[in-house]
Amino acid sequence: MYINPCILLHQTPRHKSKNKLEKNPIEMSSIPSEKKPPHAVCVPFPAQGHITPMLKLAKLLHSHGFHISFVNTHYNHRRLLRSGAVSSHALPTFRFLSIPDGLPPSGDDATQSIPALCSSLPRAAAEPFRDLLKALPATCVVSDGALTFTLEAAEEVGVPAVLFWTTSACGFMGYLHYEQLRERGLTPFKDEKDLTNGYLDTPVDWIPGMTKTMRLRDFPTFIRTTDPNDVMLNYCIREARRAALSAAVVLNTFDDLERPVLDGIATVLPRPVYTIGPLLSSPGGGALSSLRSNLWKEDPGCLEWLRGKRPSSVVYVNFGSITVMTREQLVEFAWGLADCGYEFLWVVRPDLVTGNSAVLPPEFVKETENRGLLASWCPQEAVLGHEAIGGFLTHSGWNSTIESITAGVAMLSWPFFAEQQTNCRYACEEWGNAMEIDNDVKRTEVADLIRTLMGGEKGRDMKRMAAEWKEKAARATGPGGSSEVNLQRLIEEVLL
Repeated sequence: MYINPCILLHQTPRHKSKNKLEKNPIEMSSIPSEKKPPHAVCVPFPAQGHITPMLKLAKLLHSHGFHISFVNTHYNHRRLLRSGAVSSHALPTFRFLSIPDGLPPSGDDATQSIPALCSSLPRAAAEPFRDLLKALPATCVVSDGALTFTLEAAEEVGVPAVLFWTTSACGFMGYLHYEQLRERGLTPFKDEKDLTNGYLDTPVDWIPGMTKTMRLRDFPTFIRTTDPNDVMLNYCIREARRAALSAAVVLNTFDDLERPVLDGIATVLPRPVYTIGPLLSSPGGGALSSLRSNLWKEDPGCLEWLRGKRPSSVVYVNFGSITVMTREQLVEFAWGLADCGYEFLWVVRPDLVTGNSAVLPPEFVKETENRGLLASWCPQEAVLGHEAIGGFLTHSGWNSTIESITAGVAMLSWPFFAEQQTNCRYACEEWGNAMEIDNDVKRTEVADLIRTLMGGEKGRDMKRMAAEWKEKAARATGPGGSSEVNLQRLIEEVLL
């Protein structure tokens, strides 16, 4: 019989080894001999922006009859427990397990170094994951696209493995062409001055299906290095190349949104691509909806504060789980919000400011106390879906972007790194539901753009486009929609 995941979740770890599976004394007993249900092993990259969509996909598979083993790192497993994201009412058929990440033990409550994780994970986690997979009644593996070490383990066990790239299709296409950018001499950069001398405006108009207005600055930012041995550049090249070794690639997008890019991907990737988005949080409701992915504890006051606000009157501000900024940038954003004249809900993580705690000027706090709420984390989908939200100031991470599209909310974009720049370019130039804030952020620009978004003519056009994309997203995931059909095909053609 299956072990109640409550026991697994609350069991005190007995082994602290960085290179062995963290075991429990009663883990993983055998399943009855009668016909077994399909069992998907889901493995997200250990960062909030990857765990969230993977959990959504795992819930969706569970609602289609799959048993789920959700495999986090030890570090993030403990963070989920501390945040209360994993309920004690978890399902016997939906278990949380963990493997090492190879980094030194830490009691921090922050995203770990991404380059350090990319260096350590394939070495530290490959063998423990293989051991885990052999001990489970797995029938398929759904792995993050940035964790292709899982492919060898799945092959050894004899089960299909699909890669879930948690990016947009345009972001994924950017990574698929990193190798060609290197072969053409466009990366690594020749000099640090290339970051500021206009080199980033070099056109890149030869990629199938991508907009002809793409520039180097619009590609995922890991190309911005002068070091040919740069960890992130080479890791991304390797992982993108190995996408061809999977049984299929899954994307959290929908056909109407990114059709030209998807057609382009089909010409360069010899594997089927299944678009199944936008992924929603809680298919099935009940105990399944009690399982959440937030690594930080949610502030329960956010939705209460929004209650009673006028429709489309509040600016929502959230720069995601990884973005960091300088103290000066934080202050400019703060006074931009103060000067715009609109009410706002601002999620300010404790680690938002580089090297310091995110402390806002007391004068700002006093001036905005009657029309602003500061929170450390919030249930973002519920916030974006609230009628009081009139605009979203975002870093353009793909989760935030697709959730904003689903909710029909127009955006102001301040992209930070990775494919956020690509998402920003497409939202501003192709989808028409966003405007960009200059990287050298100034309070006057912030205030002016918020006023435009919330009440200007361009803002009205953006909101009209946002409403159209919301309708198309709903059709894609509805009965007979492209994403609903693709999910069924993924299950029948690959996972089963």
